[in-house]
Order: sequence, then structure tokens, then C-alpha cells
Amino acid sequence: MALRPVQVNIKALDASAVGRFWAEALGWSAYSPGVTTYVGPVGGLVWPDPVAVGVDVVPVPEPKTATKNRVHLDLATASTAHQAELVARLRALGATSAHVGQGEVPWTVLADPEGNEFCVLEPREIYRDTGPIAAVVVDCSDPRVMARFWDEAMDWTLHEVTDGRARLRSAEGVGPYLEFLRTPDVKTVPDRVHLDLLPYPGDDRAAELARLRALGATDLDLGQGDVPWTCLADPEGHEFCVLTPS
Repeated sequence: MALRPVQVNIKALDASAVGRFWAEALGWSAYSPGVTTYVGPVGGLVWPDPVAVGVDVVPVPEPKTATKNRVHLDLATASTAHQAELVARLRALGATSAHVGQGEVPWTVLADPEGNEFCVLEPREIYRDTGPIAAVVVDCSDPRVMARFWDEAMDWTLHEVTDGRARLRSAEGVGPYLEFLRTPDVKTVPDRVHLDLLPYPGDDRAAELARLRALGATDLDLGQGDVPWTCLADPEGHEFCVLTPS
């Protein structure tokens, strides 16, 4: 039994507009099969994508507060010229500068049109083959605790774990990394960005949920009502959802 991350879920007042922004930002396409806007690689809607982790933008009635998201995307670049071009293009699409205490760093911190922070990284060899999303990054208090939980929760491979960082990637070595970075701040409010996980065809979803709870996940009531997915939190309170295979 195993689970795989299939999309990054972003909440937005205007899901269509934010979805279009991320499609342009990543060089992907935006699809609206229902109330949400799914962003994935060009070539027709394939869900779940066999390589990429997609973006699903979900409409909500509440705007983002001033609180910094504890989950964000890092975007990959191939050269310093590519980084500069991408930053300029993103600003033209509606991205704005974001200040999250980063100081003088070689990457650029921006926010999408509704204030969700993300980073445009300088070229790094480790991300040369990830596609446009280099990593899904999660702020945490203890990367070692996060590594233990998420390494068991998913079928991805743990590549690095230190006191300051944990890094996982798909067992096939494709797509983005999932990274947990130690930060001094603590989680206080539900995040507007989270991961959605999916069981493999034929796997027992109820057994997967029981396994996650045994690993330390807890059930969450975010007012979701009667829905075909289950909202959980990891040992540090980061929300995630386990979807029902279609």
C-alpha cells in the first residue's frame, strides 16, 4: 500500500484567474472540469499526471490574510538569464514582490495575484530535470519528524534528512521534490496551500487512512461537510487531503 502526491491545492477567491496565472507561470495549461481549475502539462487533461505534480486552484469565499503560507512552490530555472526573464514575465502576469524575511538571497520571492508566496530559484544542478516546479516546500519545526512521517506516508524516496532540511522525490526520480525546511515560526492558521494525495488503483483507501492515523495523522474538520475526500493533518498540523480514486 502507498500514496502519491498528485496535486498542490491552492485556495483562491478567483480560482479561474489564479489558475490562468499558474498555467502561464509554469508553461502549462489550465482546465476547468468543474468548480476548480486544474493546471497541468500541455497536451490535454491527464489526471493524475504520470510525471508532474499538478496544481488545483479551488474557489473559497475568504481572501488570504497577511499570514505567510507555510507551503509554497519553488520554480526552477536553467540559467541566470532564464531566472531574470522568468521573474520579469511573472511580474507582467501580475506577480508582486514578497518579503518573508529572506534578506539578501540569490533567489527571488514573489506572490501570485492573491498573495500566495513562491520563489524563483537561481539555477541549481539538483533541479535541472524537475520540470518548472523544482520543489514543494513546507515550513516546519523538525524536519526529522516530518521525514519519518512523510517517508512512511508516501511511496516517494527520502533523499536527505538533517536537522535543517528533509527532501523526498518520486521513486522514479521524476518531477519535483517535496522539501521540509526548519523555520522559527509556528503554524497558527489553516494554510491556503496543501498537498492532495491519491491511493493507487486497487488499493484500499480506508486501510490507507488507518495507516496514516497510526503514523500520527489526525482528522481535520475544516467545514468541508460531506465530501469524497478526507482532510487530515500531519504531526505538525500541516493539512493534506486523501482523495478518492476516480
